[in-house]
Amino acid sequence: MSWAVDGLVLGLVQGVSEWLPISSKTQIMFASTYLLGLSFGAAYAFGLFLEFATLAAAVIYFRREVWGVLKALALRGSAEDRLLLKYIVVVTAVTAMVAAPIYLYFSSISGPVVGLPMIALGLVLIADGLLIKTARERHTPTKGLTDLRIADLVLIGVAQGLAAFPGVSRSGITVSAMLLMGVRPRDAFRLSFLALIPAALGASALPLLASRREVLTAASLVSPQGLAVAAVVATVVSLLLIDALLKLASSRRIVPLVVGLGAVAIAGGALGVLIGYG
Repeated sequence: MSWAVDGLVLGLVQGVSEWLPISSKTQIMFASTYLLGLSFGAAYAFGLFLEFATLAAAVIYFRREVWGVLKALALRGSAEDRLLLKYIVVVTAVTAMVAAPIYLYFSSISGPVVGLPMIALGLVLIADGLLIKTARERHTPTKGLTDLRIADLVLIGVAQGLAAFPGVSRSGITVSAMLLMGVRPRDAFRLSFLALIPAALGASALPLLASRREVLTAASLVSPQGLAVAAVVATVVSLLLIDALLKLASSRRIVPLVVGLGAVAIAGGALGVLIGYG
């Protein structure tokens, strides 16, 4: 029954870390290195491949938005659907251009630094929290999707692409970027989670194209049953976390939420340094 334990652990790690600023691929790297004995390159590729489980959760949770984007593609969507389509297309295109070369580099090496980037991201999130607190004392952030210019979308795409670096959290860096732009906290979290859908699709597909052998080796060590357990656990945990984070982002508790997420990122980065992934 080791496959059940491996699947449960990998699913919990993926489902929790995808939505918190602690870099899911990095946590999966830690887990699969110790559980499966993978090399860094194989663990990095496998960590990105497991994005498919959280992709399923995002599609289920945001099914109305996904349907709206599909209608916009067929030229039948509302104005909001078309805006969301533009957001997805621009952010995803820029993400792909930035992330692909980063992935190809890191999937081929054996000893990267992952802890320090996570600590730096944690400090940025804490600074975000303090900025939100200061801003609320003076004015309330008012930007939403309709207020974002093409230049803003490009910057969000660059931020998301940089999350291909080990130790950099996709949700953490994109939420931080939008909060710094003055986007309303709930909109920042929601747009970040929506941008995950095409990004996770690419993140799962790229390892199969560029590192097929490493991914298949890792998958065989877990077994098909273990992968199924990991996928189900990650999907269920993700659905619960998405809902909880969006509710918190809409409340007056957004400052402690962002600062707390920053502290979690710093703790995760410190752990990476301590166990040799500094």
